[in-house]
Amino acid sequence: MLRQCARWVLTRTRAGRGCRRYSSCSPSASGDAGEARAYFTTPIFYVNAAPHIGHLYSALLADALCRYRRLRVPGSASTRFSTGTDEHGLKIQQAAATAGLAPIELCDRVSAQFLQLFREADISSTDFIRTTEARHRVAVQHFWGVLEARGLLYKGIYEGWYCASDECFLPEAKVTRQVGPSGDPCPVSLESGHPVSWTKEENYIFKLSQFREPLQQWLGNNPQAITPEPFHQAVLQWLEEELPDLSVSRRSSHLHWGIPVPGDDSQTIYVWLDALVNYLTVVGYPDADFKSWWPATSHIIGKDILKFHAIYWPALLLGAGLRPPHRIYVHSHWTVSGQKMSKSLGNVVDPRTCLDRYTVDGFRYFLLRQGVPNWDCDYYDEKVVKLLDSELADALGGLLNRCTAYRINPSGTYPSFCAACFPSEPGLTGPSVRVQAEDYALVTAVATLPKLVAGYYNDFQIYKALEAVSSCVRQTNGFVQRHAPWKLNWESPEDAPWLGTVLHVALECLRVCGTLLQPVTPNLADKLLSRLGVSTTERGLGELYFLPRFYGHPCPFEGRKLGPDTGLLFPRLDQSRTRLVKAHRT
Repeated sequence: MLRQCARWVLTRTRAGRGCRRYSSCSPSASGDAGEARAYFTTPIFYVNAAPHIGHLYSALLADALCRYRRLRVPGSASTRFSTGTDEHGLKIQQAAATAGLAPIELCDRVSAQFLQLFREADISSTDFIRTTEARHRVAVQHFWGVLEARGLLYKGIYEGWYCASDECFLPEAKVTRQVGPSGDPCPVSLESGHPVSWTKEENYIFKLSQFREPLQQWLGNNPQAITPEPFHQAVLQWLEEELPDLSVSRRSSHLHWGIPVPGDDSQTIYVWLDALVNYLTVVGYPDADFKSWWPATSHIIGKDILKFHAIYWPALLLGAGLRPPHRIYVHSHWTVSGQKMSKSLGNVVDPRTCLDRYTVDGFRYFLLRQGVPNWDCDYYDEKVVKLLDSELADALGGLLNRCTAYRINPSGTYPSFCAACFPSEPGLTGPSVRVQAEDYALVTAVATLPKLVAGYYNDFQIYKALEAVSSCVRQTNGFVQRHAPWKLNWESPEDAPWLGTVLHVALECLRVCGTLLQPVTPNLADKLLSRLGVSTTERGLGELYFLPRFYGHPCPFEGRKLGPDTGLLFPRLDQSRTRLVKAHRT
């Protein structure tokens, strides 16, 4: 039998103050705080092991959201993006001892690996924070002092289950037994499967139980506070269950690698409270200027740390007199060939190897195109090659190559659009009209693409945004194939206007798609837009007007020289098929 459920022995050694009502208001999804400034964060990553593709996926999601925001609201001063490493706690203390290192040596080594990975992956963060920094210690101890001054901390005896791997306490309902290495049943976390041990010690305790109603009110008033919706509902369900007070410190004799409790060196601040405050540290807390960035904050997190970010963190913020974050975007995990990644299985995928093998933009595209936040996604090498060859090399790269090749576009310009060949009203007839009904469907699809993509980004469905872009690329290829410009003659008075129009429409489609791909594949999009002759000042979402000549307006690109040809947009990864195609052509 498992022990009886964990219990609080409320032997208070510091008198708590009277109960207080906490406001749970936060800006709406379109509120001023969310529009004037935006602050994106990844989790800070634990340094007990080297980074894997799950860590990179979190960073890429945040990076894409941040880059999209910068395209929509130009000016770097209005957008911030932080990532970093979580370097305190029992796991770090134990891992360092096992490796024969001082904890800070282990932290320096692994934190550098995360920093290097994110640089190589073109993560455009404005801050990389480490919880061992002096600025963070100041922020955490100040935050602790605010909670204490507001009567939300007391000392008590905690007795219950503790999971060192997850750095959290667990109620009885979240503990089960599994057969261990010795063959005996061992208590483990029901959610993570990690071992737990029974713990009894005197800690500081946060009055979490007072915050059920404020948290419910916050979520009720802000239906998009947690996205996707199933995770929002999961948090509401948790709030229907018992919400016991939360231990927020450990004995220093047991956990010395952390930030000491102010005024009580016998206690170390709980690693999760320490870690969560990093989001405030980055924007200057406790200096007054931090309020210009808080709560205009979007946290991007994995589903395994949802409770810490959607219950503990908002409650701690409310307790400190601050508002919860603007939004919490939650994603699921990556498996490898159907199995969970684990060191014991030897199937942990090294993201730096993938960046080298598939190119930086290629692997960014794969993870964001295939990753679906609502459920776990599977990785295997063949899937990466197939997707990138199909969508980047063949469809997108092939289309660009077709429309800019000397044989079809010998002048190397953005050709003119002929309204007589492609009238804005479907069904018109005349000697010059060459347009077909399907062509109007393409115009509608690309014209509405920016708004469609905006909605997907707002709903944290970047994979759907990429799917929509890919669909328009396919439709544009169909348009080019349908009208076969290689069969038309620039010297023919009948062919030339239509040939120019076909290329103009195709290049306009490429320009829109390239602009919308910038948050995901920044270098590839830059190469594409540069080839089209689109300057860096013409790549924002505010300048994204599709096919203006169709609507009777001038086109600034018409007649402009194309940019230099720098080679294939994205070379195929499966060279065996490339060789077969070449052999067939010869």
